[in-house]
Amino acid sequence: MLLRSLTIPRADFEAGTGWQLKPEGACKGDVCIPLPQVPGDDADVKALAAAMGLPLVSAPEHGLWALGPEAIGGRALVTAQAPDLRLPDLDGNEFALSSLRGRKVLLYAWAPY
Repeated sequence: MLLRSLTIPRADFEAGTGWQLKPEGACKGDVCIPLPQVPGDDADVKALAAAMGLPLVSAPEHGLWALGPEAIGGRALVTAQAPDLRLPDLDGNEFALSSLRGRKVLLYAWAPY
């Protein structure tokens, strides 16, 4: 979920994440995550991300944040730093992802299954 503000309408948070904010906490299907405080009309995305274990990354120079999906069972990435992947480029030369360190990179992966 891409955001331009860390305070958004509660309905937008629910629509964008699939989590319903109820008195018992954030719920999706049969799973509920207790929250210290259930938001009113507006949701503090930073507080909810911390309470729910949702990854939240920022690009402050662009005024953007990205809220990632839940990882029930602790399978979320703990950093946004990718391992040093080394793959052949279109000409067959080895390309190291680390050569782009310090720059924002979009890594697109596709699988035919």
